[in-house]
Amino acid sequence: MYHPAYLTGARKLTKEYDVHLIADEIMTGFGRTGKMFAFDHTEVSPDFMTLSKGLTGGYLPLSVVMTSENIYNAFYCDYNEHKAFLHSHSYTGNPLACAAALATLEIFENNDVLADNEKKASYIKKKLGKFQALSNVKEVRQQGMVTAIELQGYDAKERIGLRIYEYALSQGVLLRPLGHIIYFMPPYIISYEEIDKMMNVAYEGIKNI
Repeated sequence: MYHPAYLTGARKLTKEYDVHLIADEIMTGFGRTGKMFAFDHTEVSPDFMTLSKGLTGGYLPLSVVMTSENIYNAFYCDYNEHKAFLHSHSYTGNPLACAAALATLEIFENNDVLADNEKKASYIKKKLGKFQALSNVKEVRQQGMVTAIELQGYDAKERIGLRIYEYALSQGVLLRPLGHIIYFMPPYIISYEEIDKMMNVAYEGIKNI
């Protein structure tokens, strides 16, 4: 995780050197970081933005590449000009996936998903102090509905993340370990009771493994 100032600085440099800035919002898009998109934490916009995952609520795979009007116009032409960017494949515009995306967007339109996420993220934050107090925890980072607990004091061969994952699974909780870092990325519909269970199981796993 990095400060929004990093994105602002990256945008400044790409403008200075005439380089396109691509925002990979596949994981961070649709409210995961507390804003609709991670770039909404800044006052700048990328040239390209990739979206997926949250677009359909995870029900069906669908991805989107968005770009600026300026870039779109660079490829828009009559066929005889031969500068169009022709790209397609067999699964483009899959009707079922598009229907799932429309249903997801309707939920965002009719419900204050971001406000609900903010409340749950605040609830999670209040419970993170006990993790930081553990001697084998190096750092706890949170941005919206994403939390990373970085462990320390383990050799990579110990596969500490896998061991904690296996313990959590035995308790009915699915955690996401990346090496020695344990992630919380719960679904937005998670209840507060389920948050308690998720965090308690993770805490016991990290403390006693």
